[in-house]
Amino acid sequence: MADFTGYLAPDGFLAELQHELGDDVAEIHGRLVLASGPPRDVAWVANMWRDPIWLKIASIGDASKQLRAIQRNWALYSLAHHRRAALIVEKLPKVSAKPLNFGDPAPTAPLGSWTLLDSETVLASPSCSSPFPNGEANFIEDRTEPPSRAYLKLWEAFTLLGIRPQPGELCVDLGACPGGWTWVLQQIGAHVIAVDKAPLDPRIVALPRVEIRQESAFGLDPAKIGPVDWLLSDVVCYPKRLLTLIEKFIAAGTVKNFLCTLKFQGDTDFETQARFAAIPGSRLMHLHVNKHELTWVKLNPS
Repeated sequence: MADFTGYLAPDGFLAELQHELGDDVAEIHGRLVLASGPPRDVAWVANMWRDPIWLKIASIGDASKQLRAIQRNWALYSLAHHRRAALIVEKLPKVSAKPLNFGDPAPTAPLGSWTLLDSETVLASPSCSSPFPNGEANFIEDRTEPPSRAYLKLWEAFTLLGIRPQPGELCVDLGACPGGWTWVLQQIGAHVIAVDKAPLDPRIVALPRVEIRQESAFGLDPAKIGPVDWLLSDVVCYPKRLLTLIEKFIAAGTVKNFLCTLKFQGDTDFETQARFAAIPGSRLMHLHVNKHELTWVKLNPS
C-alpha cells in the first residue's frame, strides 16, 4: 500500500487527532487513524505507528509466526475479533506491562503494535513512538502521601522525557494547590516555590525546601523571582491566559526549563495550541493521565 502512518488517539480524543491530521486521514479503525505520509508532529496521540504493514494470515498460528518473524515484542490494540486476537497473543512472547516505580527508566526494548482488522488481516507496526503498550504508562501509585493524583502527570512526563529536576535546583510551581506537584519536586530533592492564592495541604507546607507564596501566579514578576531551573504550571485557566504568562517568563530569559498543562475548557483551543507548539524548542504531548489537556514542555538543550 501507499506510505501511511498510524496514530492511536487517546481515549475520548479521536476528534482532536482528526483535526490535527486534516485531509491526510485515510482510514479510521476505532481509535487508530491511518494518515497518508510520514510521521507528523501531532499532540493528540497516545502512540504513533511509524511503519504499518498489512499481513494476510491463514490461522492463529500463522499470525503469531509472521509477527515473531518480524520481532519479539508486540502489544495488541484490541479492536475487533477479540477472542481470535487473544489467542494470537497467547502464542506470542509475553511482554511485561507491570506498573513502574517512579524513577525507573522507561522500557527501551523495541515494542511493536498490532490489531486485527478482520479475521484474515493483521495491521502491525514494528516501530512505535511509545515504549508502553498503546501509550499507557502506569505507575505504582502512592495513595497516602500526595494530596491529589495530579502528581502522576509529573511522574509520567519526567519518565517519558528522561529528564527531571536535580537535587538542589530551584523550581517554581504555579497553581500549586493542593500540592501534588510540589510534593514530587520536593521528594526528588529540589527547592520549590509553591504559588497559589488557595492554601496548600498542611503536610506539604510543612515539608523542607518548600517556600509558600499565597498569591496569584499571574501577578508574578520574573525579575523579582530571579533565575529558575524549572517553571511548572498546573494552573486551571484558559490556555490563552497561560500563554501570556509563559511569554512573559520567556521574554525575561530567567527560566531554563518549562513544563505546563494546557487545560481546555469547553472546545479545544487549537489556535492557542498551535501558538504553544510554535515556541522554539517546544513539545506538546498528551500524557496517559491527561484528561482534556495537553502537556507543554520547553527544555534547555544544554
